[in-house]
Amino acid sequence: MTIREASAQWQGTLKQGSGRLRLGSGVFEGAYSFPSRFENGPGTNPEELIAAAHAGCFSMALSAILGAEGHAVEDIHTIAKVHLGATTAGPTITRIELETEADVAGISAEDFERLAQKAKAACLVSRALAGVAAITLKASLIAQ
Repeated sequence: MTIREASAQWQGTLKQGSGRLRLGSGVFEGAYSFPSRFENGPGTNPEELIAAAHAGCFSMALSAILGAEGHAVEDIHTIAKVHLGATTAGPTITRIELETEADVAGISAEDFERLAQKAKAACLVSRALAGVAAITLKASLIAQ
């Protein structure tokens, strides 16, 4: 199997410091800081990168599962919302919401929902994040 990597560099204290996140492939590098992570300040943060990874992984898993069932996928668009909350253990990812919309001809809404739930369970990132208290899914079918 493959190995993927990313790196982080941090300088300074937690609240006044800053850093850079870089994907090993070099296709993304961005600044992050306490404000970008905990106060909606400019820059990225680890949770946003988790959201991107989850949305991408789920979309691919859904495409594979739909294809295996004989359904032609025109388009899948997924948004992942990672909720960061305070717990007694400290800041914690408390919930992840997946919202997906797909254009798939010839499938009922019930079958689409069933296969979307199957994709959520099969997604590598969903499985890696199994410690998150709740990962929800809202699936919408565009074409039937």
